[in-house]
Amino acid sequence: MEIAFSGQRAVVTGAGKGIGRATALALAQGGAEVIAVTRTQADLDSLILECPSIKPVCVDLSDWEATDAALKDVGPVDLLVNNAGFGMLQPFLEVTSDHFDKCFSINVKAALHVAQIVAQGMKARGTGGSIVNVSSQASQRALKDHAVYCASKGALDMLTKVMALELAPYQIRVNSINPTVVMTKMGRMGWSDPVKSKEMISHIPLGKFAEVDDVVNSILFLLSDKSAMTNGVILPVDDAVAMPTEPTIQCSDKAAMSSQCSPAEGDHFNSLLKMTGSSVQICI
Repeated sequence: MEIAFSGQRAVVTGAGKGIGRATALALAQGGAEVIAVTRTQADLDSLILECPSIKPVCVDLSDWEATDAALKDVGPVDLLVNNAGFGMLQPFLEVTSDHFDKCFSINVKAALHVAQIVAQGMKARGTGGSIVNVSSQASQRALKDHAVYCASKGALDMLTKVMALELAPYQIRVNSINPTVVMTKMGRMGWSDPVKSKEMISHIPLGKFAEVDDVVNSILFLLSDKSAMTNGVILPVDDAVAMPTEPTIQCSDKAAMSSQCSPAEGDHFNSLLKMTGSSVQICI
């Protein structure tokens, strides 16, 4: 099945790294005119070197007024991928107001704001369009020290459904993609050791982790006319990992990051914390 985006314009947030960057490149390869949005200029510079046709926009999406100013002149947009995300791991009893506000500001408020800007233009032109919000398996599963992150992704999923309901009369479709462990650069750093990864993979029916292309291909499908009757869907890309198939157990390692998970799943989140410190920039 060939998917092409010739003649269409797309905005991708969080486009500097990982899933967002790969999505921006795939859309450009498919013929779309791509506007890549991220807060890190160095990431944009390297992206433009890789694909000069991509138009860069450097802005911190947590700043409402700056986002308005940065996106007001992007022109007509047919496709939007809300990929920017943030997560800082904290135990529930230690969650701070600043942590809560920052996580929700990026994961929910910024997604709403960018979608408002884009959807208003779609409505005014009467051309319709497609929006994909990049959520996470964490919206469906409780993970230790992820109280705010899980809550923000759960909020994003419900925002997706309400957007789909309210924007459908204007032929604007809105869907969510919810991946599990993805082999981004950070994912490979954490799971390149086959001894370590064996236990985790044993819980995945297909016997492998998700690749970036697995997620990108799902995003492209939801953006495209091939999914013309797909709206308001929360699409897991996790090989049924989010579906409970056996009784959960309490992780014995108190540093593990999941309170209701297998030890291997807890070890995954713990490894990410060790790699990056207490604050983790994530787009899953």
